Amino acid sequence: MSTDLPTPSTRKPVPGQLTFTAPRRGKPPVHLADLDEAGRKQAVEALGHKGFRAKQLSTHYFEHLVTDPEQMTDLPKGGRDELVSAMLPQLLTPVRSLEADNGRTIKQVFRLFDGALVESVIMRYPGRVTMCISSQAGCGMNCPFCATGQEGLTRNLTTAEIVEQVVAGARYLRSGQLAGGNSEDREAPLRVSNVVFMGMGEALANYRQAVNAIRRLTEAPPSGLGMSARGLTMSTVGLVPAIDKLAAEGIPVTLALSLHAPDDELRNELVPINTRWSVDEALDAAYRYYQTTGRRVSIEYALIKDINDHAWRADLLGEKLNARGKGWVHVNPIPLNPTPGSKWTASRKGVEQQFVERLRAHGIPTTVRDTRGSDIDGACGQLAASTA
Repeated sequence: MSTDLPTPSTRKPVPGQLTFTAPRRGKPPVHLADLDEAGRKQAVEALGHKGFRAKQLSTHYFEHLVTDPEQMTDLPKGGRDELVSAMLPQLLTPVRSLEADNGRTIKQVFRLFDGALVESVIMRYPGRVTMCISSQAGCGMNCPFCATGQEGLTRNLTTAEIVEQVVAGARYLRSGQLAGGNSEDREAPLRVSNVVFMGMGEALANYRQAVNAIRRLTEAPPSGLGMSARGLTMSTVGLVPAIDKLAAEGIPVTLALSLHAPDDELRNELVPINTRWSVDEALDAAYRYYQTTGRRVSIEYALIKDINDHAWRADLLGEKLNARGKGWVHVNPIPLNPTPGSKWTASRKGVEQQFVERLRAHGIPTTVRDTRGSDIDGACGQLAASTA
């Protein structure tokens, strides 16, 4: 249980109401979503309220998706504003929002309390809504073809800053602004059904906050959003100890290994962390994850023209995956969404198809990833960089 308590505001005291001190400089305000149930109760009591108010606040946030004190009429009016301000501080300020795919894809940039920018994407598909969220502001993995990687790492996000991206998306969805959600579309879900940790940052490098966020997303209401763990995907470039640690958490999320090359010589260049944990070590960890959780692993492979899209590399990848077993893995080749001015660009369609066919010839289930938002700085980190 976290011992951090919400930091109250600096507004002038109102007669008969509680007063609070200013947030500590340089540290995000502690939010209800940062805390487990016991921590929320303790925090509310520290603010001079009955402990059961924590459950009421959780219900408003996770079920009703509201933070406006005026809508929380079950809370006592005296001190309500200050209680809500302390427990549900604003974490994300919308800065920019762009639409693509006839309004079915919304990419948003948010400013955090310290000015850092992060991105999230909402994507509506038939029968589901997927969100791609960020776990860090920037990224320290330094992959040269990734806009976020070239930006460097600003800082880790808190648990609540990660969760709030999904809550903000759920609010947007509930408002009816996302295309394809009209009342005549019976397959249009009214909630976020899938979340992928594939936005800015390496989630397993922010391990504890990312795992806590998963718990908030999957805990039953009003403790959390009540999502299915099977609808969550944790992406990693291959932090082997963290993969093993995640497998032991007992949360059946899907693991997505961003491989991008089957040989160490090339992967050392494309994914610098490979110099610490090799291709074979990363694949071994992914296979152990499958053995522990029973969840099929996804291999993410950004196809880059004349760099990693050779037929022999598809064969080598297929051989390495089969050497570890059958039925444990699925490959997602991804047409690279190039960043402006970059030498890295997407493979030609014929080359992409040959790569897919060679993998399938090895018996590897392979599906080219559906790319969204290429006309709105769709690559991870592009919109935040252009906004900054």
